Amino acid sequence: MYKIYFSSRDENNRSRTFNLVIDLNRPLQAMDVNVEPLLDIGELGGFDDSGAMLSWITDAGALGKYFYYAGWNLGVTVPFRNALGVALVRDGHIVRRYRGPVLDRSMSEPHFVGAACILREGDLYRCWYLSCVGWEPREPRPVHRYHLKYAESADGLTWRRDGIVAIDFANPGEFAIARPSVIRDADRYRMWFSHRGDNYRIGYAESDDGVGWTRMDGEVGLAVSRSGWDCDSLAYPYVFDHKGSRFMLYNGNEYGRSGFGLAVLR
Repeated sequence: MYKIYFSSRDENNRSRTFNLVIDLNRPLQAMDVNVEPLLDIGELGGFDDSGAMLSWITDAGALGKYFYYAGWNLGVTVPFRNALGVALVRDGHIVRRYRGPVLDRSMSEPHFVGAACILREGDLYRCWYLSCVGWEPREPRPVHRYHLKYAESADGLTWRRDGIVAIDFANPGEFAIARPSVIRDADRYRMWFSHRGDNYRIGYAESDDGVGWTRMDGEVGLAVSRSGWDCDSLAYPYVFDHKGSRFMLYNGNEYGRSGFGLAVLR
């Protein structure tokens, strides 16, 4: 059995975090769907008052697990801004550790940062995160451009950011690279991520050290369907191993409007 955390939007387009349980042998039969949000929107005026979307769960030692999440703010001149918050599980509930974010815009990253993959390797936390490089004026609303950068931390809370780009734009038409999912195998690091021009697709990259990456999008092996819920887009991968097999959870059309899918590596 696997517990899957996911975000769903309300009628006002605000994201909250929920979960459900699936059996990988019968993945179409969702069980124990939690209809009450485990992580609700934040306080008025806070960095997450318009959405709280779980991004990654990471070992936090004696504290248990860090639940990193993307907080959403609505904008005026631009549609939104993100930052990364952190929460803990206490008595079965996800509770914010701080009222403010642990990763936010800065002097060198003035727009916003967002969803991240964070792995703990010994005493080092390694983070691959969304970083907005700017907005382009368009009608009816401005369009963001963001790619993936790399950061490190000794405690998972205070981050050293040196501007290292992990996954950059492949061409001028690509404007959104998001949702990194990194696995460290014995021979190398592997990353799956979303990239978008006209529609989202899932990309793939490899690295010897987790810092410098080579994009190999053609080796993903997952294409849109001929029809149905994922015929236009593939987005937001999460890759995990179970009993010798490698699985991927992913979203389909319209950012996952109709749910998420499960793929297995053959």
